[in-house]
Amino acid sequence: MAFVSLEKARLVYGSGSGGTLAVEDASLTIERGEFVAVVGPSGCGKSTILKMVSGLLQPSAGLVTVEGQRVTQPRKDCGIAFQNPTLLPWRTTLDNILLSVEIAEEHSKKYRRDKKPYLDAAHDLLATVGLSGFENKSPWQLSGGMQQRASLCRALIHQPQLLLLDEPFAALDAFTREDLWLVLQNLYRTRQFTVILVTHDLREAAFLADTIYIMSRRPGRIVSSTKVGLPRPRALADCFKPEFTEMVMELRTRIARELEAA
Repeated sequence: MAFVSLEKARLVYGSGSGGTLAVEDASLTIERGEFVAVVGPSGCGKSTILKMVSGLLQPSAGLVTVEGQRVTQPRKDCGIAFQNPTLLPWRTTLDNILLSVEIAEEHSKKYRRDKKPYLDAAHDLLATVGLSGFENKSPWQLSGGMQQRASLCRALIHQPQLLLLDEPFAALDAFTREDLWLVLQNLYRTRQFTVILVTHDLREAAFLADTIYIMSRRPGRIVSSTKVGLPRPRALADCFKPEFTEMVMELRTRIARELEAA
């Protein structure tokens, strides 16, 4: 049984004749522990896929399941990180990371009763992403890349089985972005959660993912999937290997065909 499954999922924003069909007949399966990337033209419904999997949106038709259970409400066991790290300016790095467990019903009581396990987990995450020593810094004292590292820690502090990433590195410069690819790869290899990454960066998808799904132009459908055969761990130098560049060019060609389609 697949860990995450979409079966002919359809989603319409709005109602009546003025509604916008965002996703139609979208189907995919993700195994437990798999790293999946979803790519496609702008506005094709990639982020909508994440919202349906997380339960933030309910499909208008079709079926979305996680661990065999139909998703009918927002899931509490997901970690989510967005393009904007949205750290609260009045909280320190550590306090921003712990915000998730302070407000999540299933963790808040445990946190109030015994903070030490959560503090230990936060410090461990900070060390893993290279932010040891920045626990008491305010967001304005962190670079954009450091803020995004803190955002990843916040998404993982409650040890979710499923991590949903919506263009998390898109606003960063190329060098910082590639550095965070390595950070995310390390987190994934050591913690073995399942990942769905939405990205426009085909190199990012090829470097990080096990499977890459391509969506059509809106209304979005899954039109193809590509298995990434590169062994892990991956190095940035792998991005210059012929098999890597050929895969990226093939992905680009398929997406270009979707843009040209009537």
